[in-house]
Amino acid sequence: MDFLSLDYGQFLIGTAIIYWLLPNSQLRLLIILTASLLFYSFIQRQYVWLLIVMLALNYWLGKEIRKGEQFLRQWLLFVGIFIDVLVLFGFKYIPFVASAIGNIAGLPAGSALAIWAKSNIVPPITLSFFVFELIAYLIDIYRGNSPAKNFLDFAAYKLFFAKLLSGPITRYQEFAPQLVTRSRAILPDIVEGLWLFACGAIKKGIIADNMGRLVDICLRNSDRAGSVDLWLALLGYGIQIYCDFSGYIDMARGSALLFGFRLPQNFDFPYFAASISDFWRRWHMTLGAWMRNYLYIPLGGSRGGLWRTCFNLVLVMLVVGIWHGANWGFIIWGLWHGAALALHRLWMELSLVFEFLQKMWKPLPMQILAVAITQLVVFLGWIPFRLPNPIDMNLFIQRLWGYESDPQFGIKIYVESLGITIGQIALLMFMILVASLIAYRCDRAKWQLNWQIKLFLVPLSLFLVSILSPDKKLPFIYFDF
Repeated sequence: MDFLSLDYGQFLIGTAIIYWLLPNSQLRLLIILTASLLFYSFIQRQYVWLLIVMLALNYWLGKEIRKGEQFLRQWLLFVGIFIDVLVLFGFKYIPFVASAIGNIAGLPAGSALAIWAKSNIVPPITLSFFVFELIAYLIDIYRGNSPAKNFLDFAAYKLFFAKLLSGPITRYQEFAPQLVTRSRAILPDIVEGLWLFACGAIKKGIIADNMGRLVDICLRNSDRAGSVDLWLALLGYGIQIYCDFSGYIDMARGSALLFGFRLPQNFDFPYFAASISDFWRRWHMTLGAWMRNYLYIPLGGSRGGLWRTCFNLVLVMLVVGIWHGANWGFIIWGLWHGAALALHRLWMELSLVFEFLQKMWKPLPMQILAVAITQLVVFLGWIPFRLPNPIDMNLFIQRLWGYESDPQFGIKIYVESLGITIGQIALLMFMILVASLIAYRCDRAKWQLNWQIKLFLVPLSLFLVSILSPDKKLPFIYFDF
């Protein structure tokens, strides 16, 4: 059941109406739980049992960790994290690890296991997000936070369909106070929810999916593409993945607001970040917070000296890469960002010694240059993310400079396939940049449309999505993670 489908719209509105008609919070949470299980069963019915079993196990472990002695608490925490990670590993990483062992060690059994696993194991959608929330829940209880009062509260939080598939990653302690629901719906919240959903639909349906068509067609014919074409494809993919994921998050947050729940923000204009560390404070913010609280700080954070800090940054980003998927492209992407973060940390240390290094970035032209350098690093990092096969990745990188396209490439790929010229594509990307800059300035100035205007624009936005989105809808990119 896709967020952009009519089926989801009917499901969402129908569930919200029933939800607000019920007289008390427990009945409402029961509706949330029932609707969420129904929602997931439309997508992967075969794994509903897995989510319920993991849910029940972690709920019980949380209760036992809270009341146990110190040694038992540590042991139960270890068991819980081990089981959660083992399930994640079993479904997502066996083919990759077995293939790597088979190729490196020359063991036929490893290659055979990899082939069998690829053919027979289909990873559950949401598993990575699901496991990270469960691990956070157990660690928070171990650190002294209260567990869920009852299983219904925990299940409604964990399986809430608005955030179930791809987040945002939400801590139970952030969500729990909202489980005591209001007696009635508040009109501005309903309108804001619809507005967020419409904005996300525009990002996904109009921008991301159309950019995705350009990227897919160009990469399928990369042997005929020139350097300019590949740079356009790279810029297109950067726009696609941002609008795809942030669009999903907007729709998830909008869906949640229709029930009175506020999910955490996940993006804060990351492509206007002026450093790689600032980028990671703005991109996939809930994943960044998870890594900081449950991995980076326990590893020692920045308390072990400069070189240990750099090592921790690289290690954390390697884990982020592996979390995204089991292939070399994600590992390279994680190491790329880890190295960039470590180099930025070294630069900051130098800036403390040499004061002029701090002052050199303060003029406006230097700030613009800092943004450009940061985004160059980010967009180059999208290459292994989008092309995890090392052969495809190397070919793409080699052809980024000094290559002319096939004489027929522009007509066959752009005009005949997309109905647009390369110049028009570049102009559209520039218009997206300008629109993003305007939205950024409005956000920073706290300028908001009033709720009446938003309510008027919602049906217009959804109508534009229905006529301007491609006939063939592309799946959400982060459903694979």
